Amino acid sequence: MRNIAEIDRNFQTASVDGMKLEFHNALAAPFAVEGFAWRSPGGPLYRLPEHFTTAEINKDALLLAHHTAGGAVRFRTDSAAIVLRARLAASFDMNHMPRTGSAGFDLYRREHGRLVFTAAAQPNRDQKLLEIPLVREAEGGETEYLLNLPLYGGVEAIDIGLAPGSSVSAPPPHRIAHPVLFYGSSITQGGCASRPGNCYTSLLCRALDAEQLNLGFSGSGKGEIALAEAIGRLSLSCAVLDYDYNAPDAAHLEATHGPFFQAIRRRRPDLPILLVSKCDFRGTESDARRREIIRRTYDRALGAGDRFVWFLDGETLFGAEERDACTVDGCHPNDLGFYRIYRAMLPVLRQLIHLKSSR
Repeated sequence: MRNIAEIDRNFQTASVDGMKLEFHNALAAPFAVEGFAWRSPGGPLYRLPEHFTTAEINKDALLLAHHTAGGAVRFRTDSAAIVLRARLAASFDMNHMPRTGSAGFDLYRREHGRLVFTAAAQPNRDQKLLEIPLVREAEGGETEYLLNLPLYGGVEAIDIGLAPGSSVSAPPPHRIAHPVLFYGSSITQGGCASRPGNCYTSLLCRALDAEQLNLGFSGSGKGEIALAEAIGRLSLSCAVLDYDYNAPDAAHLEATHGPFFQAIRRRRPDLPILLVSKCDFRGTESDARRREIIRRTYDRALGAGDRFVWFLDGETLFGAEERDACTVDGCHPNDLGFYRIYRAMLPVLRQLIHLKSSR
């Protein structure tokens, strides 16, 4: 994998849409790059340990780890203008997901204590080089910003253009010191949110004020023990296991779910872990059996005295009203579906994280 630090950068001072700007490498200090637990400084934006091979993790997950779901850049600036210049590894395009979500960026600004959506970068089909004004006339002095990276496809370089002489500094620490990790399927990865910030994992981490580690791999969350052991070596505030959808059948889920949970638990006995079943529950015999397998992992943990585990029934995630309005295809949530998942999951995560901090 190519080292981002080796990519040539020219024209660090430039005019864009009549605005004179100084461009800064957003993948280096003082900018904070988040969402890549195993990345070394200057390394590629890759979501898994680079040493993993197909003997440990399925090949599709290794490829999808190049996708930047959950990745973000945080910084503070007093610049009145902010321009994004980025080079995508690929402008990922799908027939059931807006390109603003799969290949776009979105920017949030801290206002009155909360992060508020400010602008989205909308690439065209197959566009790899982006130069897009996100803010033109900001006011209010030095302010915190959060730039979410694309949910699908990869990113090779990110520069942020600011007005000449503007300040740029590191962001404040998160209120929750350690990241929240999500492991699962295409739904976890963000399919099919209209923007990266509308994925349920992003909604949750903004509300909690925590770094997000998104290990959602479309069709490829198979519950491999090597990944569970790697997760167990991380310092986390909470982990959400949501890979029901990607187990090829109930037998695979039964063979992997309990062992995956236990592999994490052996290394992190007091890590809050939320176990979640599929949100597109239809009441079929297969759906019920899969849910029971996940519930059984939870029941066994409780029976062993585990105080840091919780089960959330996926059937409840979309709520009771207009459930059929929550997906684009009967499976993948749209923005309404992701918002309802977020609303159902937020109080549970708050309770779990508080339980650990109050020990």
